[in-house]
Amino acid sequence: MTGLYAHAVLAAVGLAVLVLRSSQAFWVVKLAGAAYLAGLGVWMMWSSIRRTASSTPANPGGPDGRRRWRARHPYLQGLLGNVLNPKAAAVYLTLAPQFLASGRPVLGQMLLLATAHAALHTCWLAGWAAVTGAAARLWRLAAARRLLDRLAGGILLALGVRAALT
Repeated sequence: MTGLYAHAVLAAVGLAVLVLRSSQAFWVVKLAGAAYLAGLGVWMMWSSIRRTASSTPANPGGPDGRRRWRARHPYLQGLLGNVLNPKAAAVYLTLAPQFLASGRPVLGQMLLLATAHAALHTCWLAGWAAVTGAAARLWRLAAARRLLDRLAGGILLALGVRAALT
């Protein structure tokens, strides 16, 4: 959701327009996003090969039970996946302006739209969390986890390569 707010602010201050209108800036953002997707895919496939049935959980907490901050932290992965997606910026530049009132400050209106967008996404993701929570027992099986990591890693790698080539 933080990525949605980042795109809303960038669109409100005009930086998103610069990225979309400058072929070099768009190319840099596109390649950064493609490299991130491909790297994440390779990492998932590699970790599925190294994981054994007796290995530790994928995201172990620290001594106090809290999750340690690392480059593979889910929050950072989600933020980078959203912010490095130039198509997400295009949504805020093409769809959002039709909902803005002229003569009023743009930033406040964009943040309000981002909040509505985040609320809808939260409802959608809560539904998915309920559905996928039912599959948690299967996910705990090491063989199923390795298979899913390899499949997801291959898909992310293919998406990264496709994004780089298009």
